[in-house]
Order: sequence, then C-alpha cells, then structure tokens
Amino acid sequence: MKINHLTSAEENLMKLFWKMDSFYLKDIMEQHPEPKPHQNTVSTYLKILVEKGYLSTEKEGRIFKYNVLVPFEEYKKFLLKELSHNFFNNSGKEILGFLISENLISQKDLKDFNINIETNSTNIKEPEFEYANEVLNPKKDKKKTKDKEKKKKKKKDPEK
Repeated sequence: MKINHLTSAEENLMKLFWKMDSFYLKDIMEQHPEPKPHQNTVSTYLKILVEKGYLSTEKEGRIFKYNVLVPFEEYKKFLLKELSHNFFNNSGKEILGFLISENLISQKDLKDFNINIETNSTNIKEPEFEYANEVLNPKKDKKKTKDKEKKKKKKKDPEK
C-alpha cells in the first residue's frame, strides 16, 4: 500500500479518525474540538482522504460510514522514513545523535533500550585537521605561508 503525504489539516483530522477507527460524519462533528469546522469542510476532507486511500466508505441507507485504512503506526513509520531520507541521509545513527544533542531523548530513555551513552555536550570539541587540510589543499596553505613570510620581512626591514 502506497502512503501519500497529508496536509496539516488532513493530518489533524486523521488524528481524530485514528481514535475512532470507524465513524459517521455526525460522530466527527460531535468529537471535533472547538472551534468546530463547518460540516461541508469536513465532508470535503473526508472525500480527499478517501481518494488518498486513508479512508474507505460504506453506504448505509442515505449516509456513509467511514473506516480507517491506514493505521496510525504505518503513518508514523512512513513519516519517520521520509524524515530520515530527507534530513538524515537514511541514517538512524544521525537521527539518534540529533535526538541526544537536542535533549529530546534522555539517559533514562536510552537505558530503557539497554543503550548507555555518556553525553557531555559542553566538552565536545570539533577535531582540528591541520595536517589533513595541508595535504588536501597544499596550494592554499603554501600561499598563506608565503604571504605571512612576506609580511614578517616587511616588518623587520622597513627600509627595503
């Protein structure tokens, strides 16, 4: 099953639908928090979500009963994979590193998964790669060195 992206409005409605699983339009209108959208607006979103494959319909007399087709867990999986692909080079390690650095996951959380990581973000220093830069960019470094030497000579011998 291919899962499509949802707009924020569609996602907000789906959060309500995932709690109900199976419902009628009147159930949505009763359950939706204030300010309640107009019934026609909700009907339009229901039609869009059916077209996107998130909901199915069953006609019961003159009204439709809606059923959720995409479980919440599947949608979460889809979003996490998209996030990983678009922002973290498909790397779970990068995601975990980000969660730790932003304090979105705690030591206790990690211990619940039997993961123990010493975090001391204030003492983390970026390594210096002077030698690597010299090897990778020899012309730039040589030019800088020559310029520095010329300046030193000018300061020592201002008469020349």
